[in-house]
Amino acid sequence: MDKISFVFSGSGGQGVITAAVILAEAAVLFEGLHAVQSQSYGPEARGGATRSDVIIADTPIHYPKVAQPAVLVCLTQAAYGKYSPIMRPGGLLLTDSRFVTIERNVDARHVELPMYREVVDKVAQPVVFNICMLGALIGLTGLVAPESILGSLTARLPGRLLDINRKALDLGLALGREYRD
Repeated sequence: MDKISFVFSGSGGQGVITAAVILAEAAVLFEGLHAVQSQSYGPEARGGATRSDVIIADTPIHYPKVAQPAVLVCLTQAAYGKYSPIMRPGGLLLTDSRFVTIERNVDARHVELPMYREVVDKVAQPVVFNICMLGALIGLTGLVAPESILGSLTARLPGRLLDINRKALDLGLALGREYRD
């Protein structure tokens, strides 16, 4: 594995940072890997720009900032406009088909999934959009086991919220696996 870097981007309220934290926790606590996670927010509590960097490696990580992500997740058009130019050539760009319209040619494997629509249609709770996105990412990359993500969710969430998050995770995994190489 060596090292893989991610940038999760969107707007406040979409759960981008929470998804990044869950991924980093799953890698460290359940996979025995090293991980760092950092974040930045726009000035607004909801609707402002949000970015979270995650680096996962099988050796210690000495610098926590991501300059050229191997994986970029954009959940808003503004995030796509701002961060798609920093993609590592040949990386993976994951977007949601409802919120992002592709405007430029990015030297990356682009996967556009209807994650939000699927969550609304099949789970009826848009609040778990971020967990569906995380499931899609894991389904696409196989980076950590789905059980590791579920372990992190179980540790973080009250029991009453676990079932709906598990459904969103499973939905995302199915979407991601459908497009996996």
